[in-house]
Amino acid sequence: MLTPEPAVATDAVAALEARVKFLNLQVQLKRFELDTVLSVAQGVVNEAYSEAELCHLFALTLNGQPHIGRVLMFLPDEAGHYRPVVQTPLRRNSTPVPGLVLPATVLALADPRLQHLPDLDLGPGWWSEYALVIPVQRLGQTVAYVCVGGLLPTAVINDVELLLRSLALTLVGAIETRRLTEQRVAAAAVRREIEIAQDVQRLLFPQRLPNDADLAVASSYVPHSEMGGDYYDVVEIDADRLLLCVADVSGKGVPASLLMSNFQAGLRTLLRTDADLATVAHELNHLLFRSSGGEKFITAFLAIYNRRTRQMQFVNAGHNNGLLLPPTGPALLLRDGTVMLGIMPDLPKMEVGEVIIPPQSLLFLYTDGLTEVFDADHNEFGEERVIDFIQHYQLAHPREPLARLHDALLLEIRQFSADQNRFADDVTVLSCWFK
Repeated sequence: MLTPEPAVATDAVAALEARVKFLNLQVQLKRFELDTVLSVAQGVVNEAYSEAELCHLFALTLNGQPHIGRVLMFLPDEAGHYRPVVQTPLRRNSTPVPGLVLPATVLALADPRLQHLPDLDLGPGWWSEYALVIPVQRLGQTVAYVCVGGLLPTAVINDVELLLRSLALTLVGAIETRRLTEQRVAAAAVRREIEIAQDVQRLLFPQRLPNDADLAVASSYVPHSEMGGDYYDVVEIDADRLLLCVADVSGKGVPASLLMSNFQAGLRTLLRTDADLATVAHELNHLLFRSSGGEKFITAFLAIYNRRTRQMQFVNAGHNNGLLLPPTGPALLLRDGTVMLGIMPDLPKMEVGEVIIPPQSLLFLYTDGLTEVFDADHNEFGEERVIDFIQHYQLAHPREPLARLHDALLLEIRQFSADQNRFADDVTVLSCWFK
């Protein structure tokens, strides 16, 4: 006759089976959490998601966690201010409720460990729906705050914390990668814009300058930055006439280069029509105003010299005075002209200057970067110092090439400047020695 097993043994077996069932459930949960972290990591690495899409993916992942009721995650924006980026359960537009602000008490937490929000004495507010806050750190710096609420009794706090920290670090890393990528793309775009502007400017400058029995022309160009806004040109109109031009466009970069290229194309086209200087200035003004709507402008000094008659006509369109230095006597300031070009549809006035050039005279044209240099006492180098330097240099070096005069003047101004020998703007010099 068989003896029945004690009830105690049956209860032990049942308890063991329940324990095994619970452990299997925990293993499945751990596997699910691991798969979740891995799938999110693979997704954010392999796909070119935007920041909003990354946050939405994170929210979808958390929305599928059966034992976590509510999650609110804060990340710093590019200015360092913490903003809510993830909130579950998901709302209709998948974005957090606007206006949520992380309490200063939470931001001041020095302990990176999980904190119980009721212990922080935050008072009533949105955080009453959340029980925990997890400061997420990387390399000793807090990179996110995750608030958690609505945990089911079956949730293991340590496991929830580990899962949320892992997911938060994955999201933070992905967002930072996107931001760095966007910065590199933006930097590459700026670099390309600089290269285009430089190419355009190089193409605008004349490749050859006259040096013959009648005259010698020299130029110097010192850009303040990688994208300059100065322009000079020398055009042989015919056997007798020569155009000399120096101009300065407002702004920098590709827009300024394109405006200057329009100016050059318009100028050379008008010269081929044998238009007089007044017509050239009026037509260039119309062209520039149509191109920029008055938002950009160009200052320019235009002069046409006749080799046969030694007569020079000029128009100063809001530019620095042209300097004509005869072999003896004071310098002549070439002021006649009009206002800057492109700022209004019609030029309000026009005066075409005219002068006979004596032999052994120097015409010196430049942009304002040459003279608008200040010393430590805020004294400007100015026009008078330029004239004095040129006159003294010519007396001391009567047969020196113009290029050496330019170099000596630029060195003098750099030494005068209080700004570490640097110019505050682009510098362009165009000079013509009339033999």
